[in-house]
Amino acid sequence: MSAQNSRPKGVLSGVLGMFGFSVIAGVLVTVMVTPALAVTGVTASNGIGIFDSLPEFIEIGKQPQRNEIFAVNGVNPDGTRIYTPVAQVYSQNRQEVEWDGVSQFLKDATVAGEDRRFYEHGGVDLQGVIRAAVGNVSGGDTSGASTLSMQLVKNIYIQEALLLPTEEDRDKGVAEAQAGTFDRKIKEMKLAIGLEKKYSKDEILLAYLNIAGFGGNNYGIQSAAQRYYGVSAADVTLAQAASLIAIVQEPGARGLDSAENYQNNKDRRDVILRNMLVEGMIDQAQLDEALASPIDDTTVVHTPYTNGCIAAYPYATYFCDYVTKLIPELEALGSTPEARKAAWTTGGYKIFTSLDLRLQSTVQDTLAAKAPANETRLQLGAAATSVQVGTGRIITMAQNKTYDNSEAAKADPTKTSINYSTDREYGGSSGFQVGSTYKVFTLLNWLDSGRGLNEVVDGNARTLQQSAFTNTCTVGEDGTNDGPFGGTWTFKNSAGEKGNRTVMAATAASINGAYASMGLELDQCKTKQIAESLGVHPAITIDNPDTDKREDKLESNPSGILGTNTISPLTMAAAYAGIANHGIYCKPIAVDGVTDADGNQLPGQAQDCKQAIDPEVAATTVFALQNAMKGYAGNPQDGTPIFGKTGTTDSSNQTWLMSSTSALTTAVWFGNIVGDYPISRYPGGINNRHTISKPINQAADKLYPGTTFDTPVDRLVKGASVTLPDFVGGTAANAQALLSSNKLTYVDAGQIDSDLPAGAVAATDPAAGTIMARGQSVSIFTSNGALKGLPDVVSSAPLAVDAVATLASAGYTNVTQTCVKLAPADAQYLKKVVSSNPTPGAVTRLTDPISLGVGC
Repeated sequence: MSAQNSRPKGVLSGVLGMFGFSVIAGVLVTVMVTPALAVTGVTASNGIGIFDSLPEFIEIGKQPQRNEIFAVNGVNPDGTRIYTPVAQVYSQNRQEVEWDGVSQFLKDATVAGEDRRFYEHGGVDLQGVIRAAVGNVSGGDTSGASTLSMQLVKNIYIQEALLLPTEEDRDKGVAEAQAGTFDRKIKEMKLAIGLEKKYSKDEILLAYLNIAGFGGNNYGIQSAAQRYYGVSAADVTLAQAASLIAIVQEPGARGLDSAENYQNNKDRRDVILRNMLVEGMIDQAQLDEALASPIDDTTVVHTPYTNGCIAAYPYATYFCDYVTKLIPELEALGSTPEARKAAWTTGGYKIFTSLDLRLQSTVQDTLAAKAPANETRLQLGAAATSVQVGTGRIITMAQNKTYDNSEAAKADPTKTSINYSTDREYGGSSGFQVGSTYKVFTLLNWLDSGRGLNEVVDGNARTLQQSAFTNTCTVGEDGTNDGPFGGTWTFKNSAGEKGNRTVMAATAASINGAYASMGLELDQCKTKQIAESLGVHPAITIDNPDTDKREDKLESNPSGILGTNTISPLTMAAAYAGIANHGIYCKPIAVDGVTDADGNQLPGQAQDCKQAIDPEVAATTVFALQNAMKGYAGNPQDGTPIFGKTGTTDSSNQTWLMSSTSALTTAVWFGNIVGDYPISRYPGGINNRHTISKPINQAADKLYPGTTFDTPVDRLVKGASVTLPDFVGGTAANAQALLSSNKLTYVDAGQIDSDLPAGAVAATDPAAGTIMARGQSVSIFTSNGALKGLPDVVSSAPLAVDAVATLASAGYTNVTQTCVKLAPADAQYLKKVVSSNPTPGAVTRLTDPISLGVGC
């Protein structure tokens, strides 16, 4: 309560006031002036008892200030990063300043307006106390009762209250700090005396100017000067200084945020100016000039607020939001989440982040152009997130909607505060089904199990029994249903592909049937565990209240092979970056470093990397995905080695492209925010993921140039496979036995025309020499004996009648004769066979026409 506030009037209150302040005066005289004198009377003794029971000192401490967030905007010649500010986040708009950063006009105006004997008293102005008591008795003014030191004590308690965890606690604490009670006033006085013992007058005055409220969310003289007059506290004019100090007594009535307060502010300002003249702080000319200065729209300059991510640099809004949600995890700010939140509220921190504005601008502009925020055919969303390989640093984070966390934004489809790139707890998103981008984890399992890229699998679309899939995870082990699963699972191939494929080819074409076949050979639990080792988890996570441990619950049902889990782009980007990084997964990080309010440099988020998968498995997986990326339009074809994988859900409501060099991995999602509008029907169709990715990859390759990948391992290219033997000519029973011994499945494909004996193996699919994966099917075709080699009725030159008889006995039913004119010297061949068509030994059917050439 400031010195100029009046107390309730009336005889009774005046008497009580006189009594109370008499006690205070007695106590203060005893403690401060004449401790050696005997103080008589019950009132004084009781006052001393109350006074002695109160705490001695209060710390000025640091007050809540602005926090600043920075992003990378270049690199120095020595390789160090250049950072630029992108956001200010604060609970109170305050910038603490040092003594030299405050105009002398402000210092003088504060003393003249709030405590004219500030440099004379010891924390409590006895004259003011007595005058206030007398004034109370007479119904007059109580000005002078609260010194600057006492007001500082009150403000310290108010600030402490504002840092309490709940709104209820904060309201209660502020009310107690401002309560007009005898006990509070006594406490305020003793602590003011303690301040004067511990701090100099200038330190107390500066602390008051840094802590005081100036209306709205403006705290401290520096923020007030910037907000209302667009200048620093060091550069205010005399009139501006008095106007700012005029606010502190009644911010609601004199604050300059509202033009309605301008006259009230001027009235108080002019009182302060005249006090300054009386105190010899200014001369008459200065007073006249200041009094002539109006307080209106010509002099008040409302500098826009810059608080929060909504006011951040437009290319960094969502990343700003993500960083603020990381504060409870930022160890540099404290030892516990609660301590870190409190430190952030106190503020004064500079957070240097990993966001690279050079690439971020390309990403954001591309998304805005390719995925218009005002699309009406569907709730169209798009996001792109890039992670640095080997560090986990998040380089970009952008989406097609404008960040806005205000209430008004809820009715605007072009705006949202939901961050599509992150998990629910870091931005409100539920994630999106990732489609075939998830197949990479089945591929990793396949290779880790010793199988190879050149092995052949059944690529047909079909219906499978879910119980046929192995899943060794214990049911309910982590709260999910890991099987066994019952019923059937029917799936299709997006392009209608049929037949067998190598795993290499099936990966490039993303054939569902082939990956289902691979899944039949693997443990689905292990596929899930491999994904988890690369940091993969659903965007919505569940906490276990019994263990206080977050459990990320990936589903491992058979359809999960094709990507039914809902995962964030950031999570997928980090996982693919781990594959690119020789199988070493690095947890995503966003903060490079921190500077506190005192300028101390603190660490950012520590890199957290681990060997998640075998490096040989990783290298061979990259090799397969390089082959896939060759056919993608998102490939910039600029000479930088790159791998990738597409993903599309069954209804094509979500589409993805994962792409990575050895330096940077980018996840691009393009799809429905909600709903099932088929992206295949949208202009550009599923190709939009490529037209978004290509310019991003082109720009990334210049800023983060990649190098060659590790060489794939030959044994994993070939795999632990079976070379299909040649069964042709043997018995079907023998073929079945050999296939079974090699863990291949025998399929009776029926009979075909063949010159082999009926029942003999005539052909196989695939053919002999094919590298087969164990458990795969081989179709065996047996001979129906319908084909024969044409008997030789030419070499021995038999009579035609005998040749015809020979063919007839062999079963040929369509034999004809043609005349072959003989030379005189060949008369011995008259009526004998000299040729046949087809020639002897040719494979023929018994019904085929046979023409014999007979000498004539």
